[in-house]
Amino acid sequence: MTRLSTHRLRKSVAMLSAACLLGLTAACSAPSGGAADGPVEIRFAWWGNAGRAELTNKAIAEFEAANPDIKVKPEFGDIGGYFDKLATQVAANDAPDVITMGGAYPAEYANRGALLDLSKVSGQLDLAKLDQGALDNGQVQGKQYGISTGANALAIVVNPAVFAAAGVPLPDDTTWSWEDFAETAASVTAKSPKGTYGTATVLTHDSLDAFARQRGESLYTQDGQLGLTKETVQDYFDFSLKLSESGAAPNASETVEKLSVSTEQTLMGMGQAGMMLTWSNSLTALSKASGAELKLLKLPGEKPTPGIWLQSSQFYTISARSKHPEAAAKLVNFLVNNQAAAKIIQSDRGVPSNPEMRTAIQDLLTPQGKVEAAYIGEIGKMDFAPTYIGPTGSTAVSEITARINTDVLFKRLTPEKAAEQWISESKAAIGK
Repeated sequence: MTRLSTHRLRKSVAMLSAACLLGLTAACSAPSGGAADGPVEIRFAWWGNAGRAELTNKAIAEFEAANPDIKVKPEFGDIGGYFDKLATQVAANDAPDVITMGGAYPAEYANRGALLDLSKVSGQLDLAKLDQGALDNGQVQGKQYGISTGANALAIVVNPAVFAAAGVPLPDDTTWSWEDFAETAASVTAKSPKGTYGTATVLTHDSLDAFARQRGESLYTQDGQLGLTKETVQDYFDFSLKLSESGAAPNASETVEKLSVSTEQTLMGMGQAGMMLTWSNSLTALSKASGAELKLLKLPGEKPTPGIWLQSSQFYTISARSKHPEAAAKLVNFLVNNQAAAKIIQSDRGVPSNPEMRTAIQDLLTPQGKVEAAYIGEIGKMDFAPTYIGPTGSTAVSEITARINTDVLFKRLTPEKAAEQWISESKAAIGK
């Protein structure tokens, strides 16, 4: 999953919310009609680097060749300003027709009436062949608002060369616990040159979710409440502090410095980490940056109760105010169900959620892409608990987690006080 800036998530959602509260109802209401006859132009927005833009534009050209009555205008840019720009466009009733989203954004925008219920374009959008889990990820209160661009999952990215140099054997990811993870990471740090660590980071907001699920809890419940206990949150902060204090992970100052750096500037990207807890689709970029042959391991602590889940890397959504919803739906359908598009995009937006598309691209994938696809295939066979999309306001919770975790690392809060504050602030954020 492309990692989104939680500050920007909260800021842009607040902009959208303010627009609705100020009475800009055009930004928050349903569409008035379907596509017009004859040639139409639709706008397609996404974020990413130049490589993604090149691939996407090639797919658009294929779509336009197959649909000469539809012209697609691409709108893309860096993640830095993407969601702020989108919030402004929606507030001004000038949203793109097809909007790429991530994280909890589909719920945030759908709950404010800014996204189209995709059942209204079922004639142009075939969902029958997509994995059910992927479809579930794009639903809000039982309605389909987003279509998964591809699957992703949390993983431990490992640099075997760092382990070999330290003389530490690779862990057995079928049996290891979080304590095993901590001990292994500390051992790699102790036996490596200064500046190289067993694990590149302490814990993330996503790992809190996995922590909870491994205990039979969940970050959110189906009805939009917090679904985890204070004990779990406290243990999460305690473990994060332990990784930093033991030297398994960088100290507080270095951890904070690395929170928002590029892939190339991460410790894993610089070849200075044995492990990194991140998303599986980061493997290709991290491998390229480090120049190393990296591997993917399953999360620690997955027995007896798995905490893993399949996450949609991104979602394709359609603006509720699109003047050409059928044409927009044809584009989304092409992107997720057409082999020509699949062979161009491959796993750039996650491993395809349509099994036929996975088969179509298998021989085209890079070695890293094949590792990612195999990992997702393995995770997909597991029996794990359902996931529930975060309620309105949940985009602020990941920022709360990061901020409080920083306070714990700098010892401004004890893990116990941190857990109390996290629960209090998170409940306030989601209005529960």
